[in-house]
Amino acid sequence: MKYQKLILATNNKHKIAEMTAVLEGLDIGLLSKSDFTDFPDIAETGTTLEENALLKARGIFAKYKIPCIADDTGLMVKALDGAPGVYSARYAGEQCSFLDNNLKLLSEISAVPESARGASFVAVIALVDSAGEHLFVGEVSGMIMTELRGKNGFGYDPIFFYPPGKKTFAEMTSDEKNEISHRGRALQKLLEWLTLDQ
Repeated sequence: MKYQKLILATNNKHKIAEMTAVLEGLDIGLLSKSDFTDFPDIAETGTTLEENALLKARGIFAKYKIPCIADDTGLMVKALDGAPGVYSARYAGEQCSFLDNNLKLLSEISAVPESARGASFVAVIALVDSAGEHLFVGEVSGMIMTELRGKNGFGYDPIFFYPPGKKTFAEMTSDEKNEISHRGRALQKLLEWLTLDQ
């Protein structure tokens, strides 16, 4: 195994749960915010998902000198020219809730017909260690619903419909979502890289 410890550099408990579910089988000690008393909050000032993921991973690695991963995720809606994109987490404002973001997006595309509601989720995971930096990208295509459906997941999961599964992400179990989601796909690429022969 490449590492003894790996920091999950996020303050989002939902992301920590998804990352842990995919990576917990490794012989690596997974650390997160709860394992530190002075875990910094890195500002996402980048203009791309890649920049934000790297900013967070670099910041945490610089502080603790332990290999770490950070992700940034965006929902790209075709009818909105790719918005909310890099601003997905704060689409309805800096202190907004998941519901605020969902309702704003539904309002923005209320006049858009179902046939034009295509969207994609993109997750970029950045890994930073003493040897350098790596990026792992996952993407999944779907469409935006006209209303919220499902109680699971977080973020835009209640309005993101995945046609092959005939469900929104919020109607899926954690295992179902991790199998096909943008973050799940990026994490699988990370997992493959971590388990390559030295």
